[in-house]
Amino acid sequence: MDAAALTFAGVSKVYDGAGSAERYALRDVSCEITSGQTVAIVGRSGSGKSTLLHLAAGIDVPTHGSVAVHGTPLESLNETARTRLRRRDIGFVFQLFHLLPHLTVRDNVALPDLIAGARERDYRERVAALLERVGLADRAADPVAGLSGGEMQRVAICRALLRRPRLLLADEPTGSLDDASGEVVMDLMLKMVAEEGATLVYATHSRELASMADRTLRLHSGLLEEAEAPG
Repeated sequence: MDAAALTFAGVSKVYDGAGSAERYALRDVSCEITSGQTVAIVGRSGSGKSTLLHLAAGIDVPTHGSVAVHGTPLESLNETARTRLRRRDIGFVFQLFHLLPHLTVRDNVALPDLIAGARERDYRERVAALLERVGLADRAADPVAGLSGGEMQRVAICRALLRRPRLLLADEPTGSLDDASGEVVMDLMLKMVAEEGATLVYATHSRELASMADRTLRLHSGLLEEAEAPG
């Protein structure tokens, strides 16, 4: 049997507070996410959603406990090895897009391969196919700064999927969009992840967007619990 896509085992994340006080972003979080599953993480601002995703990506490390991606405990890797695993196996979609405005749409999608030193012939067809999938093939040569918010997020999703990651993480991916654009982007991301055979974990404050996932987990004051399926 394949290892779970993502496993948290007794994970806590503690930050130093004012004076000697400590602030728990996550408290003893344990969960297992199956490969190919789509999971929504819901909770109010400050509940720990972004912290959980950053730990899942190996961007941050837990104070206590273990995080494993496809069976590899991230705490067993040094920073260089975590970066290598993240580039190979994990895609990340941010709320504020994190695109480079001076680059074209095509080059923003190709950025992970450009950073890795890949040749254009190695990624040209993949970039074109992704942009075709999100309806932006005719904008490939345009500066990304001229796009709408919804179009920018579609570019960001293409970039995150460029290297065919097995795990896609998305932090409030529709948080900067209006409701209509957000639903379009979310539906498109879910369809593309399914086509790629990847696992998706996304944070959202929207009950409507959370209901689109296979499973919903709720964070409250750093504590994680299984949410009831919408009835």
